[in-house]
Amino acid sequence: MRAMLSADRSGTLRLREHLFGPERLLVMAIVNRTPDSFYDAGLTWDEPAAMERVHQVVAAGADIVDIGGVPAAPGLDVDVAEEVRRTASFIAAVRSAYPGVAISADTWRHEVAREACAAGADLINDSWGGWDAKLPDVAAEFGAGLVCAHAGSQRPRTRPFRVRYEDVVQDVLDKTLRLAARAVQAGVDPASVIIDAAHDFGKNTWHSLEVTRRLGEITASGWPVLVSVSRKDFIGEALDLPIHDRLSATLATTSVCAWQGARVFRAHDVVQTRHVLDMVSAIRGDRPPARAVRGMT
Repeated sequence: MRAMLSADRSGTLRLREHLFGPERLLVMAIVNRTPDSFYDAGLTWDEPAAMERVHQVVAAGADIVDIGGVPAAPGLDVDVAEEVRRTASFIAAVRSAYPGVAISADTWRHEVAREACAAGADLINDSWGGWDAKLPDVAAEFGAGLVCAHAGSQRPRTRPFRVRYEDVVQDVLDKTLRLAARAVQAGVDPASVIIDAAHDFGKNTWHSLEVTRRLGEITASGWPVLVSVSRKDFIGEALDLPIHDRLSATLATTSVCAWQGARVFRAHDVVQTRHVLDMVSAIRGDRPPARAVRGMT
């Protein structure tokens, strides 16, 4: 069943006109158009600051710019119209400035996804496990990619409470593969579907650690896998660290996920993540050294 539903045999990831080969590890840079983000606390809320962030991450080597208008955490309600206001015109501006960079819209709502894709988004990053069943239709309509994530049974913007799984990795596989199949049936190109175990979403720290440890079982499904671990709570709880002290642990987690075959890495710290991914690629033999003179002369 999994082999039948996997992406095309070439392993190429297609995000509208953007094509990424199977050996390329992609950095997805986070740009939050919100006043209350868990990490930057509204640093890119104003559009000029958000665009400056885009300039910085593209220069630093980001392959995808992920633009969101609603925090994942509970908080003040953000309705559809406000989410569109925060994201659609900004996506259009980024598309105009950087036609060669893939753009992701971080949303679980089909109305917002439609406006984002019309403005130039190439990927719909749904972190809430297909809560809105119309999202695949929008992705198919625009030829965009779709992230199929595992959030357990969590409603958007809610925190997990005493969640239990008989086998969390099996649950991740069951739900994400079902969402991937639904996307393909709706007309999304199989080469444009990404799955995401969604660390912390619908999970406690033990669950997220197990997902990380067994990520190879998820990448073995054949679908490109996205990981979003940047400075997350499970890292903070594992080491008892506040958000701004979690970079080195985030990079360690990133390298573990990359070694096990993940393809896309959603990150706050683009330069450091790019270095980690390029080093993993060099160790695997997928990327030659930038220079090699030691012992050669």
